[in-house]
This record gives sequence, C-alpha cells and structure tokens, in this order.
Amino acid sequence: MSDAAAPISQATTSAAAAGVAEDPRLTAGRKTVYATGDFTVNTMLTSLSMVFATYFLVQVAGLRAEYAAGVPLIGRIVDAFTDPAMGRLSDRCTWRAGRRRPFFLIGALPFGLFFALLWVTPSTDSQVALFAYYSALYIAVSVAMTVVSVPYLALQPEMAAGYDARTSLNTYRNAGSILGVFAAVAFRPVAELFGGGTGGFASAGAVYGVALALPWLAVYATTWERTDFQARPAKTGLLEGARLVAAHTTFRRLVGLYLCGRVSMDLLGAMLILYFTYHLGRSEDFELMMVVFLSAVLVWLPVWLRLSRSREKASTFSIGCLIWATGSVLILFIQPDWPRWTIFVFAPLLAAGFAVVDLMPWSMLGEVVDEDDLANGERREGIYNGFFMFLRKLAGAAAVFIAMSMLGALGYAQGETQPDAAVWAIRLLASIGTAVFLLLAVSFAWSYPLTRARHDEIVRLLAERDRGSTSR
Repeated sequence: MSDAAAPISQATTSAAAAGVAEDPRLTAGRKTVYATGDFTVNTMLTSLSMVFATYFLVQVAGLRAEYAAGVPLIGRIVDAFTDPAMGRLSDRCTWRAGRRRPFFLIGALPFGLFFALLWVTPSTDSQVALFAYYSALYIAVSVAMTVVSVPYLALQPEMAAGYDARTSLNTYRNAGSILGVFAAVAFRPVAELFGGGTGGFASAGAVYGVALALPWLAVYATTWERTDFQARPAKTGLLEGARLVAAHTTFRRLVGLYLCGRVSMDLLGAMLILYFTYHLGRSEDFELMMVVFLSAVLVWLPVWLRLSRSREKASTFSIGCLIWATGSVLILFIQPDWPRWTIFVFAPLLAAGFAVVDLMPWSMLGEVVDEDDLANGERREGIYNGFFMFLRKLAGAAAVFIAMSMLGALGYAQGETQPDAAVWAIRLLASIGTAVFLLLAVSFAWSYPLTRARHDEIVRLLAERDRGSTSR
C-alpha cells in the first residue's frame, strides 16, 4: 500500500486530534510541498486583483475602468455556484485514489492554460468584445482553480487533526501564499523583461501558466487522505448541505471575521500599485515596497505561530487586525515630497497584522468542521472549504469592483496622470477603507465561541462516538 493511502490507527488519530502529536507523515518537507499549492492559488488571485484588473485591463488592454471592474465580478458570480458544488462533489467522491487528490491531476493543465490566455490581448477596438473575451477567460480560469483549490484546502483537517497542528500546517501554507504574492508582484517586471506592452504581458502569462500547473503534480504525490474519513462520505445533497452550513452559527461568525479581513487585504492590494504610481509618483518603488513588506510577513509568520500556542486563535487574529489598522491609518498622511525611505518604514508594521489576518481563519475552519461532524455525523470539509474559497474570491472581486467603480466615476482612465479626486480616493481606499474593514473583523472575532477548551471537548466526544461505533 502506498504512503498516501496508508491507514491511520485510532491511537494516532486521537493523539493528533488532542494536540499531543501530529501525524508522523506531516513532516516539514511534506508541509513545504503542500504549501506550493497555495503558492499557485495566491499567485493567480493576487495577480488578478493587484495587476490584472486595476492595471493590465486599463493601461495595457485599453478597457475602460467601468468594464474592468465588471470582469472579476462576473467571474465571482459563477464561483457562487462552482466552489460549494466542487466542495460537495469532493465530499461525496468514492474513488480508489481518494476523495480530494485526483482533482489535482484533473485541474492542473486547464488552470495553467487559462491563466496564460488571460494575458493575451485580442486585436479589436470594441470595448464590448474585450469585455466579453476577458470575462469568459476569467470564468474559465476561476473554474479551473476551483477544481484544484477546494479539494486542496479540504485536505487540511484530514492531514492535521489537532488545534495547534492545523495552525502549523496553515503557517506553511501561508508562507507559500506569501511567495505567491511575490510572484504576482513580479509579474509586471517579468512582462517588461519580455518587452512590455501586449506582447510582453502575453509572454509573461505563458511562463506563469506553466509555473502554476506543475506544482500540483508534487502536491498529489506527497499528500494523503484518511481512510476512516473516506469510509463515511457525506450523504446529504448540495442544497441540504448548503443549508446546514449556512445554519451553523459558529461558521457564520468565522465567515464574518474572515470576509472583512480578506476585503482589507484585497483592497490594499488593488490600490497599492495606484498609490505608488499616482500619489507618490514613484511607480518603480511599488515592487521594492512589496519585497520589503512580504519579506517582513514571512518573518512574522513563525512569531504568530509561537504566540498562538498560548492564546486563543480569535484573540490572536484581533491583535493582528488592530496592529494593521493602526499602520493603515498612518499611511494616509505620507506625502510625495517626504524622504523616499519613509514609506518603507511602515512595511514591518503592516506586515505584522497582514501575516495573521489570513493565517488564523483558515486554521479555525477545521474546528468548525469538527463541531459540525459532532452535530450531524458527517465529514463536510469540502463544502465548508468550498464556501470559504468562494468568499475568499468574492472578497477580492467586491473590493476591486467597488474601488474601480469609484475611481472610474472620479475620472480614472488610461494615462500617466489622473484627476485629483481619483488620487484622493486611492489614498483613502488604501488607508481608511482598509482600517474600517479590519475593525469590523475584530467585532466578529469578539467572544468567538469555539475556543481551545471547547475544541478539546468536541474531540473527546467524537472519540467516544467513534469507539462506540467500532464496538457495535
């Protein structure tokens, strides 16, 4: 029997769930390979929100800002159906190779191919034709990403069963996602290396397409699924499963804090390149700032992991939000004539909060799934992660749509200069807008009910239930 299919003893499962020990297969090397999956996902999501919608579509492809705002929105409407459906499909699969892992092989090639095509500019001056072309490809790449990403995320509660073990695995995954942001930030410079313009962006898209497809082969080879989970696949249908998920009070709280945090992340990402270009007048500093910022995020991740071992996850999340909100408000006051190094001083402060805002909600989701299992007797990682993935993408699309629609109304268009009103809006969205959503996230995290002690009790009751089922 292969390592990926090897059974796990009840003793090992109980130990991992209680936080005593991780599954022995969950080594640092396997966590690292697993993290490459989120590297590809975040490369795509960040490049679409940070470069594609706000910069490429307007400044390179020549699409009006109002149309550019609508492209990701249409894609997310489709995601409203495909992400939960993909999660439910993987919950109910009974393939010999597993419920989740085979989808990595199915979706890898389309994921890379459609991403590459997204950066090709058609030979047409029609705004409607350009809008239709990019909308269709945006939908295609979103569906392809759903096929690999939702089963990928649903594996986390299986591979890491314990409260702290899940935080550890998610820390690796987050490091991979941060490297994906690095790759997304480098997209424009890579396009310039290929000559810039429409040809340069098309060439960069082709290179990135290959880089997004290949890691899924390694993820397939090094991950595994628990045979005890596969032995009892979910039986409820998509609509009934969606109803149960929506009725889960703890999940709704988690969705609130996660969604507000994601809007903050994507709003900052969408506005930062415009902030450097049109407010500071130093477009070339954008990539340098991102390198400093993301390097600081990677430094902060193990710090937050260590702190989370002695604190509740929700309170750790709130501390990060407050730190980031403080830094966001302060960047409103930076002026173009200040010393160049001034903006870089804020990078570690912003990075401290950014590092934990995405880390904690995903590590908290596994406990929500365990609570649901205790209440309903089914493992529904797929549909929970499907909704979470949809919300992750919805937050980015909503942030870009609101921001780009506002900027379009204030006169933002193709060109090297922008109206003063549009520049002021860019500054406010990047600072005050981000801080407001972070404070809303804290309000949802306040008195979060699924604590470490509550999860330990859930694990104990699940173990008793499983022992009772085995003895009968």
